[in-house]
Amino acid sequence: RGALWCVLQNSDFRILWYVGTLGEFCRRIEMFVFSWMILELTSSYIQLLLVLAFNNLPRPMISMWTGYIAERFPRARILLTAQTINVLTTTILLSVVAYNFDLIEPWQVFVAVFIQGVTKSIEDPSRRTSIFDIVGQRRFVNALSLELFSNNLSKMTGPIMGGILVATAGFTGTFSFLLTVHVFNLVLMARLRIPDFQGPAQMEPMVRSLRLVGNYARHSPVLLGLFYITIVMNVLAFPIQQFIPAIGRDHLGVGVTLVGLLVAADGFGQLVGAGIMAISRDLRYHGRIFVLGSIWILVISSIFVWSPWYSLTFGLLTMCGIAHSCFSTMQSSVTMLATSHDMRGRMLGLLSVCIGAGMSLGALVIGLIASTFSIQWSISLNSLAGLLLIVPAIVFTPLLWQTVNQVVENSDSVTEPAGEEA
Repeated sequence: RGALWCVLQNSDFRILWYVGTLGEFCRRIEMFVFSWMILELTSSYIQLLLVLAFNNLPRPMISMWTGYIAERFPRARILLTAQTINVLTTTILLSVVAYNFDLIEPWQVFVAVFIQGVTKSIEDPSRRTSIFDIVGQRRFVNALSLELFSNNLSKMTGPIMGGILVATAGFTGTFSFLLTVHVFNLVLMARLRIPDFQGPAQMEPMVRSLRLVGNYARHSPVLLGLFYITIVMNVLAFPIQQFIPAIGRDHLGVGVTLVGLLVAADGFGQLVGAGIMAISRDLRYHGRIFVLGSIWILVISSIFVWSPWYSLTFGLLTMCGIAHSCFSTMQSSVTMLATSHDMRGRMLGLLSVCIGAGMSLGALVIGLIASTFSIQWSISLNSLAGLLLIVPAIVFTPLLWQTVNQVVENSDSVTEPAGEEA
């Protein structure tokens, strides 16, 4: 309670927290609505997975550049630019849907989710590093857990709200609501006051900066293990979530409102997990929580897809969400704590590259397997493969055994070689 109170007393963090929460709320509604639109237009599992693939495709394409940008330009201006793009995109979508929904084609949906992925890639490194700069290292895990708590609340309420809006107001009413929230968030962003950071990235050429961050990660066993598991999970585990609308509609036989509730189950679990970590004190074994959370996600994923009952499926997805919260919180925490101050924005950019590349590839692979066999076998085979591939990271990296103090010491030891090469 004391740790949370200290974080919330900071007015700059509160505004940044509000902005992130509203942005994630809109993003979750949009992802559900776009997925449902594709199911209604095509009933194709491969095209449903393409929504996820196109949404994550910008990450490997531009995240390294946005990490560099986060350390070179004012971060508040970067966030404002990304939100302006969101407002313009939603305005165009609302105009097309309101004029004639029959004009909507799958490629237009894919363009929209791609643009959403672009703005997400632009803002993520700036927002996460801004949190660190505002609250400091001591309160960073608490602040990040609080942000993830609200993001998971949005992940839970977003699909529910999306299902209700589509069922009651149609797509026109849904995009009208989204545009209203996006505009409000844009106004709120104008009040952001983020400390400027003057680091080496402001003097280095971009290509040299990208080479430097690669060398830095290569010299850190902790970061190598974290990036490896991140890729494995985003290829083999997280694309499974995109199948939930199809599982609800085609296998459990429920309508759009209950499908939205089912999609929100993972967010509910993440909300519980983030709340537990937000009030936890003296978290030391960040890497261990990260690894065990990954294993738990894969185990639950291989089970829930065979459930014939809606309530059991919901419960299993909620348990998966708790593990997902452990994974997400410690993923960012280890990345930031094992990296020097002037590298954090670019290292988060590299992390985003791993996430986007893995998610885009994984969506295509699991979609092809599902179209050849079935959703159930596709998810089960991917989960088993993920469990096997995590073993090398457990054996050959110190993630499972290293405390946060040892992570910081290792980050200090790799700073000198990276600086000499630069």
